[in-house]
Amino acid sequence: MRFVITAGPTREYLDAVRFLSNPSTGKMGFAVAEAAARAGHEVVLVAGPVQLKTPPKVVRIDVTSAREMMQAVKESLTPDSVLVATAAVADFRPKAQAKRKLHKTEMPRTIELTPNPDILARAKSRFKVGFAAETDDLIKSAASKCARKHLDMIVANDVTRPGAGFATDTNEATFLFPDGHEERQPLMAKKRLARKIIERISQWS
Repeated sequence: MRFVITAGPTREYLDAVRFLSNPSTGKMGFAVAEAAARAGHEVVLVAGPVQLKTPPKVVRIDVTSAREMMQAVKESLTPDSVLVATAAVADFRPKAQAKRKLHKTEMPRTIELTPNPDILARAKSRFKVGFAAETDDLIKSAASKCARKHLDMIVANDVTRPGAGFATDTNEATFLFPDGHEERQPLMAKKRLARKIIERISQWS
């Protein structure tokens, strides 16, 4: 199978040096890409700004913003692709973006935001997997996202739990499916969880 995997954060610039972003390091997405490649699949990894080495036999496309990520995903997907969207994409970007650094006296007191495109909702592929990093109402929030974005599977995790948040080498997650089926995964190395994700996709897709 052909996998297109997104990983890491996006950065949405206010000026030449300031941006909106999040703490994602891309570790989960890179682990999924490595697991898919090791399983013999063709893998394209669309990565936001992270400091990680490209896994062997993986084609990597580096992007910065949500719009750049959407374009790279669109160009990489084929009708029979599997999309695994682990990236923590910024939902909004500053409406005005200065090309140079704004001085302190020039900085706006209020930053007007505009929505970014919803990459996962717009993507068309044979099987779509999303991720939901939540701080409360984990299952309810993830199930809602799964339905709204017409996903075939969603991986939900509570980022407030020890060892399951951003920048860790471990994760604890629940796999959810459109029919309400849940599969809880205990705390484990992200690489092991990535293998379980690839195995589950291979069974269902």
